[in-house]
Amino acid sequence: MSTVFKAAVVQAAPEFMRLNASIDKAVSLIEEAAANGASLVAFSECWLPGYPWWIWLSPAAANIRYFQSYHENCLVKGSNAFERLSVAAQKHNIFLSMGASERDHGSLYIAQFLFGRDGHLLAARRKLKPTHMERTVFGEGDGSDLQVCDTELGQVGQLCCWEHLQPLSKYAMYSMHEQIHVAAWPSFSCYPQAYSLGPKLNGAASQVYAVEGSCYVLAPCGVVSEDMHDFLVDNEQQAELLLKGGGYAQIYAPDGSPMCSPLGPEEEGILYADIDLGAIAVAKSFADPVGHYSRPDVTRLWLNRKPQMTVNDFAPIIADEGDVENNEPSDNAGVGSD
Repeated sequence: MSTVFKAAVVQAAPEFMRLNASIDKAVSLIEEAAANGASLVAFSECWLPGYPWWIWLSPAAANIRYFQSYHENCLVKGSNAFERLSVAAQKHNIFLSMGASERDHGSLYIAQFLFGRDGHLLAARRKLKPTHMERTVFGEGDGSDLQVCDTELGQVGQLCCWEHLQPLSKYAMYSMHEQIHVAAWPSFSCYPQAYSLGPKLNGAASQVYAVEGSCYVLAPCGVVSEDMHDFLVDNEQQAELLLKGGGYAQIYAPDGSPMCSPLGPEEEGILYADIDLGAIAVAKSFADPVGHYSRPDVTRLWLNRKPQMTVNDFAPIIADEGDVENNEPSDNAGVGSD
């Protein structure tokens, strides 16, 4: 049977590097989306507490001045700030995909959190490979982060930014029969001289994902606000590298067609579209990349979905009294982060 619901994508700036104030704004946007009938709302990459644009403007050594404040304002899973997102999803009876810079003790990760309408955390993932300068701030996820959740709305998956230029990661997601995909982008306002970082190419990446995967793609996008710009830009050279605005949020149908009239690049708001999962059957009848339109006898993908632990316990085996041996670590024994 076909499932029909309204989806929403946010195009807005956070209260930059102010976690609690950004949570306040997120809760307000979640409430607005729910009031307009949305069953799912999606936020952009690192929306909490804001994407660290300084990494593209100055050498890493010059950016140490930002590190402590940024770390202190990143989202910690299970914290009071995190629970406020859960409560907002439950209160407004809405599925929530939130992009965040996640802090796990001394390390940061580009993360996406998917909450159910009951506020339960359905998925927590980390970007597999931070892009270029992002690697001066963020660590990596692993194969366990490539996941699609079976929900009452359908099969929901998430990726960030240039993960949409990684063919094998995309194919792994397609293989899980994704129906609704959240493609989170930070903003398209950095390095305007570089076509590969601009809205046309990266919007096309979301669009191609929709038609390749025969799924709906929700593409929320951040905005560089005037306050953010004033905070980040120190000189004329940096002003040429980071512009205000950059918002190009959109929702794409399984045939790749845009479903929303876009907002202006500096405009904040929420875009909505009616999702009908029945349309996926039509799209897949033309090309199902992991079904009738595949050739596994010629090309296929190997996928390692095991969490990669930094520490594994060696459990002692007592053979005889006074005789202790150490066995090899099991796949399930381990100490480490999610």
